[in-house]
Amino acid sequence: MTDTDGVKMSLDALADMSRTILTRHGLAPAHIEAVTRTIVAGERDGCASHGAYRLLVCINTLKTGKVVRDAEPRVAEPAPALARVDAGGGFAQLAFERGLPLLVQKARANGIAALAINHCVHFAALWPEIEALTEQGLVAFACTPSHAWVAPAGGTRPIFGTNPIAFGWPRADSPPFIFDFATSAVARGEIELHRRAGKAIPEGWGVDADGHPSTDPQAVLQGAMLTFGGHKGSALAAMVELLAGPLIGDLTSAESIALDAGAGSSPIGGEFVLAIDPAGFLGAEAAAHIARAEALFTGITDQGARLPSQRRYDARARSMRDGVVLPRALYDDLQALLA
Repeated sequence: MTDTDGVKMSLDALADMSRTILTRHGLAPAHIEAVTRTIVAGERDGCASHGAYRLLVCINTLKTGKVVRDAEPRVAEPAPALARVDAGGGFAQLAFERGLPLLVQKARANGIAALAINHCVHFAALWPEIEALTEQGLVAFACTPSHAWVAPAGGTRPIFGTNPIAFGWPRADSPPFIFDFATSAVARGEIELHRRAGKAIPEGWGVDADGHPSTDPQAVLQGAMLTFGGHKGSALAAMVELLAGPLIGDLTSAESIALDAGAGSSPIGGEFVLAIDPAGFLGAEAAAHIARAEALFTGITDQGARLPSQRRYDARARSMRDGVVLPRALYDDLQALLA
């Protein structure tokens, strides 16, 4: 169904469109399925900046030649509680899926385990990875640098990426408690969506190329984004650079954008994932102590506050029932990829 504002699609139809577009542009089948799952999940959960729009980002990256279309991830075990996947220059989704079983196995054997994904191209949110771990009853943390688009607190020149961090806590009878946010004031995709829509962005999201505050999305995209919370967000951004950069032998955001060399690809580098099995600390009492967290969540919601990701879960229920609506301009751009 179409109108002047949008095109309504089922989730299956969106997945088919994603597969067709990615196939048309030469991505290998295993990567197509992994990327499609992530894109459909973003749109399904109402995350417009990480949903169908990211197909445009993927295809642009494929056109730059900065991603290996048929990369075969290689899984390794550098230590008893560590797993590593060399993505071989491919998109991160398939590398994570290949490393997930070993990460879960090691977390259960050791109580805690970490996964390093190296040499990957990352364009998506982190919550799909976190949710996959909470589904296994694990507590999880993940982070990744990006391109140097963000200035440090007190600065005006980009050195950090948007550098998201994500955390997940499993719940027995409810969707997991998950947060996933950029350490920049907003995800870069949000600024891109404002630019596409011809809308001004809020003050505090970024500065222009001369370091002056700006509400013009194009000026900020050409200047620098800002961290959230001033020096606090800036410190967290630096933490991400270190954990998912030098610690795992991969690129910082400044190194990633230098390697891009103006091609305009998605960020190139690594991802750091930590998984904790509550039974490692608590043994047979794990379920009882995990359940104690429900009092915390109730204390939040009983006063009218919203848990992180609740908006996503509400959107998920609606879209699984009713499908999704893509903005007409985005749908036309996606169809043009098939021309």
